[in-house]
Amino acid sequence: MSTEVEAELPVSGPLIRHAIVSDLDALNELYNHWVATSHITFDIEKITAAQRLEWYRDFAGHGRYQLLVALRNEAFLGFVHSKQFRPKEAYLPAVETTVYVHPEALGAGVGSALYRALFEALEGEDVHRAYAGIALPNPESIRLHERLGFREIGTYEEVGRKFDRYWSVRWYEKAL
Repeated sequence: MSTEVEAELPVSGPLIRHAIVSDLDALNELYNHWVATSHITFDIEKITAAQRLEWYRDFAGHGRYQLLVALRNEAFLGFVHSKQFRPKEAYLPAVETTVYVHPEALGAGVGSALYRALFEALEGEDVHRAYAGIALPNPESIRLHERLGFREIGTYEEVGRKFDRYWSVRWYEKAL
């Protein structure tokens, strides 16, 4: 596992690059903020540093599975990743994507910049479709995904329970 800083991916706005081990504390802090304060992730318990490091290992070789971070003046703004959609081999050309943005950076174009960099990083990889699940309600995330070319393909009604209520997840698809 490399801890070297990789070349910056060409996007305007924040610095966007592949994540390195030293990003994991800030990444986990951001993610755990959303775990504790919102329904947008169905994790109930905060993720530990050890769990995050194990998760990070899935992105070591890049390829289909990318993990990018956004920074501005050393401040951690967010991250985006593509991961295995389903464990069966026939699903390999499909990835599930996720983006998380720091609450203070919402609406500043960070999510769009991260996604554009992810799609650029996936060019040339054997990826045919990207999927994103959005816990409802989340109009900002829906607008982001639709603006980036995702289209709605269906909703799992009341599929998750968090904060003593049920939440639905709308699924989106993007051809790559």
